[in-house]
Amino acid sequence: MTFSIWVIGSYASLLNRFSIEGADRIPSSGGVLVASNHISAYDTVFLPWAVIRDNPLQMLWAPAKEELFKNRLMGLIYGSWGAFPVRRGRDVRAGKYINQLLADQKVMLFPEGTRHKDGVLGKGNRGVGKIIYDTRPQVIPTALSGVNRWKFPALGAKGRVVFGAALDFSDLYQLEDCKETHQMIVDRVMEAIASLLKEQGSDTDAG
Repeated sequence: MTFSIWVIGSYASLLNRFSIEGADRIPSSGGVLVASNHISAYDTVFLPWAVIRDNPLQMLWAPAKEELFKNRLMGLIYGSWGAFPVRRGRDVRAGKYINQLLADQKVMLFPEGTRHKDGVLGKGNRGVGKIIYDTRPQVIPTALSGVNRWKFPALGAKGRVVFGAALDFSDLYQLEDCKETHQMIVDRVMEAIASLLKEQGSDTDAG
């Protein structure tokens, strides 16, 4: 883990009240997909902190829009957290890289594909269901709340991330490799995230 992630973690959990629940549900080895809702720009740095603070020798890999890497310094910082650039639209090479990583690494994805700053859960992207079908990782549904209301530099602000139990897709893996199956897989992920958000009293609407 890099020094920068410790700085981020201190800002989140010491200067603010960002709580982390269920981190013990994240497997320490094997391919793991951390599938989270996306409500703030903070998500892309707070989630790596929440996942790897207890596993400092590991990385949480994550695709990020290539514009973030145009500044060389910021690109190095993002890269140190496990982020890698992805072109807008369908980036085949990035998709293959994600599949390779999920053989034995931890990867973070936002199934909605875009931020929902109002905190309302959007519909899951079928492509994430395809990734899960092809790679069969351990999928950890993850719910973020509160950080969409933070104003930088926040002090004493509340936020939370909750990691759920790994999902079982064994019934869906028996189905044909097709768009309908992929959609059912990502729908199950979104339902699990919605359930976690409901427990937190957050807005949910995966429709």
